[in-house]
Amino acid sequence: MDLKEYKDWADQLLKEADAYSYQYNDGGRADSGRKGSAGDCVCRAIAIATGKAYDDVYRDLAKANKAAGGKASARNGLFRSVYEAYLNNLGWVWHSAPKFDGRKARHYDMPDGVVIVRMARHVACVKDGIVHDTWDSRKKMVYGYWAKA
Repeated sequence: MDLKEYKDWADQLLKEADAYSYQYNDGGRADSGRKGSAGDCVCRAIAIATGKAYDDVYRDLAKANKAAGGKASARNGLFRSVYEAYLNNLGWVWHSAPKFDGRKARHYDMPDGVVIVRMARHVACVKDGIVHDTWDSRKKMVYGYWAKA
């Protein structure tokens, strides 16, 4: 195999592997009777990562958001302090994303196991390198992640 054939083979292998790094998962949102789309990524990610019922996570976060001076809803975003405190209370710990020369951290740079990643204006669950979300957010850079302590 010459160098060009090797590069073509490697590129194809990477494309095939990347096709398996996203899994549609709404965290139980549809099963809870909710319809349509919403900006509830934090609620979905936590439900997926912890295995808690979507309704329970939604209710807890909405109540905490209202207590913090926001809306009594987890549908269209939350105060960061609200979901950070919630995750800390569940025993999850924040870690900054790994640093690389010449590129930003992505979902495939996260440790094995289950983590919740914070991206630009988005939060998602990553399980063993596979993004679990309602849309393919794999191209977003990762600022950091929460992992179970």
